Amino acid sequence: MELLLHPTYFPNVISLRCLQEGGVVWEVWDNYQKQTYRNRCYICTDRGRQMLNIPIRHSGGANGRQRYRDVQIDNTYPWQRQHWRSLETAYRAAPFFEYYESRLRKIFEEEFETLLDLNLSTARLLCELLEIDFPEATSTAYEAEPNEKQDLRFLAGAKTPLDLDFPSYPQVFEDRHPFVANLSGLDLLFNEGKLAGEYLKKISLPVQS
Repeated sequence: MELLLHPTYFPNVISLRCLQEGGVVWEVWDNYQKQTYRNRCYICTDRGRQMLNIPIRHSGGANGRQRYRDVQIDNTYPWQRQHWRSLETAYRAAPFFEYYESRLRKIFEEEFETLLDLNLSTARLLCELLEIDFPEATSTAYEAEPNEKQDLRFLAGAKTPLDLDFPSYPQVFEDRHPFVANLSGLDLLFNEGKLAGEYLKKISLPVQS
């Protein structure tokens, strides 16, 4: 069965597990929602879990809603420079940061107009680096209750609790705080490198919410 997912900013570990499984269809016809992984991801710093947030232009209609595919990034704010500096500070000491640095830096030097284009680009890049086939299929219309797809769109909710077991792996600041699970795939990539794919296989797929 196909898996229906929202494109998110540098997808987290459970989303990468779904991409690894294959058969993903990207949801591109939904309305934009706040406080989701659509415009944020989480990394691990010396202080623990830290959010990287993308500023967006709010231009919804009379009801305040707008299509996710139409959401524009507010590039008047230097968010890309800020995000890259945060990644350098958090992961410069990670064993594989320098190995992937040049590929990743490019995405922070390119200006994106829409949030959807940015998120698909970050997902594509992570798939390439993790040797996962990137899914090209997108939804053709919004379905509140898809009948022929496993609806995993709930994974985009940044505050949605997940009853899943995430095995630990070495993290840069593990001497300062306990393991932080299900961060952006960047954390897994910088710490595990080529072993990241094997780590993902240890995680059970989520069930439909």
